[in-house]
Amino acid sequence: MLDAIEREVCRRVDELQEELVDFLRALVRIPTINPPGANYADCAALIGERLREFGYDVQYVEAEDLPESSPSHPRINVIGRMQGRYAHPCLHFNGHIDVVPPGAGWTVDPFDAIVENGRLYGRGVTDQKAGIAASIYAVEAIRRAGVALHGAVEQSATVDEESGGLAGVAYLAERKYFRREAIDHVIITEPLDYDRICIGHRGVYWFDVLMRGRIAHGSMPFLGASAITRMGRLIAAIDRQLKPRLNARRTQMPVEPDGARSATININAVSGGQAMDEPQTPCVADSCRAIFDRRFLIEETLEDVRSEIIEVIESLRQDDPGLTYELIDRLIVHPTMTAPEAKVVAVMSSAIEDVAGCTPPLIASPGTYDQKHFARIAGIEECIAYGPGTLDLAHQPDEYCNLDELRMACKAMALAALRLLDGKKDETAENAE
Repeated sequence: MLDAIEREVCRRVDELQEELVDFLRALVRIPTINPPGANYADCAALIGERLREFGYDVQYVEAEDLPESSPSHPRINVIGRMQGRYAHPCLHFNGHIDVVPPGAGWTVDPFDAIVENGRLYGRGVTDQKAGIAASIYAVEAIRRAGVALHGAVEQSATVDEESGGLAGVAYLAERKYFRREAIDHVIITEPLDYDRICIGHRGVYWFDVLMRGRIAHGSMPFLGASAITRMGRLIAAIDRQLKPRLNARRTQMPVEPDGARSATININAVSGGQAMDEPQTPCVADSCRAIFDRRFLIEETLEDVRSEIIEVIESLRQDDPGLTYELIDRLIVHPTMTAPEAKVVAVMSSAIEDVAGCTPPLIASPGTYDQKHFARIAGIEECIAYGPGTLDLAHQPDEYCNLDELRMACKAMALAALRLLDGKKDETAENAE
């Protein structure tokens, strides 16, 4: 049951719907494509100006000492803070501004942000600019209702989540902009569906295998050793030996979809021999490189995951004693999960139940997102993902966000902020409108 203040805040969300949608359309129309990291400064400025208008102290932080940040593509993050009566508790909303390239298959302009049949279309609208807009307007509905918060609210819009978040949340956490002493609760506005809460994600081990061979004339391949053939044998061995074992492992984490509750491995890329678009010479390939994407479970250790890969490669020596290779780590993300009984989980659950009329399931993500950096670097244990948008639409052509779900997610965020920060009607405050 909603009390009088909560009902008033929800009414304000309804009143703000048109303004919220207009702001979201403006965000989508800035093509913050990653790679290369285009137009981050423009998007950060738009968000920062809106936050300042809504009463936040705003700062911009550029990851200028990282190689991916350049004069042509600066990695600029924006952070806004609205101080309550006290510094604690502090609720931090976070979303990423970068979007993947639009790709083929669109029936509408991916950056025109058109609205049709109650849906707003555009690249990045679900993943995850709708979440950024919803969290900003959730707190604005509280402010316009004249409610004073006991604690503080922060909003951050960060970069490069799609490529690991190293210039975004990781950078800010390493430099103590985000730290457990200052932030009590984090809600990352990723699109896990408006009626679900995500409490964690699986781990990632991206690695390269560089397979060596011995060059020889292509008319006499028996005098050489093809690195491409060796890589083919490795891929076959992974399919035959490793994949059945991984498929049999099941995590206790509530990962969705169900197939992702098993450990998995995928081949991202394979390249060997001569460049295919160049003139060819008759040579046996003396090198071949493949990139693998191994998703591991919270019950597995990285050491065991790596050792298992080496074991499969070494098994090839039985038929090929001269085999040589290198295993090169590319990206390591450890699994993380917030305790289901954490306060932010309970409060967000009650807010969703009051708005959507259902008890939200707790899920874990098959991929990763910036919770890894809040948990591992900043040390913030109370961290969840919740936001509008359908996860299955992320990175798809004709990506869209249902505007009714945007409004409901905004209400749920507003109720969660009130309950986490003990919002009370400020009878002496001037009307914020």
